[in-house]
Amino acid sequence: MRIGHIENGIVLDHITAGNAMNIYNVLGLGKLDCAVALIKNASSPKMGTKDIIKISTNLDIDLEILGYLDPGITVNIIKDGVVTERKTLTLPERVVDVIKCKNPRCITSVERDIKHEFVLTDPVKKIYRCVYCDQRAK
Repeated sequence: MRIGHIENGIVLDHITAGNAMNIYNVLGLGKLDCAVALIKNASSPKMGTKDIIKISTNLDIDLEILGYLDPGITVNIIKDGVVTERKTLTLPERVVDVIKCKNPRCITSVERDIKHEFVLTDPVKKIYRCVYCDQRAK
């Protein structure tokens, strides 16, 4: 299968196979008024199979959320048919209002104006903990 290139926009490459639909939903790409191509299980020498998302407009994507969802993603910014910028994501050290604390006794469950903050405590196991109550994110 061959999907054409885009002139201006963003390509999310090296998405773990099967994870593109989750990223599509979390980023709200279905609400965009532009072409969005979602390619699942594309052949990849590096990964075996991967997913790709092509967005035919430049938009402000939260790299923190993307890094948390799938830290191996490569974000390619395309201008005039050429990759002008390439960002390789990693697990963020801190995520704010991406994960919600499940501890009913946490201050974030009681106080509505407090942001849900989590810090990366184990990068190998991808474990995040709430900064207020130390609850592990699930």
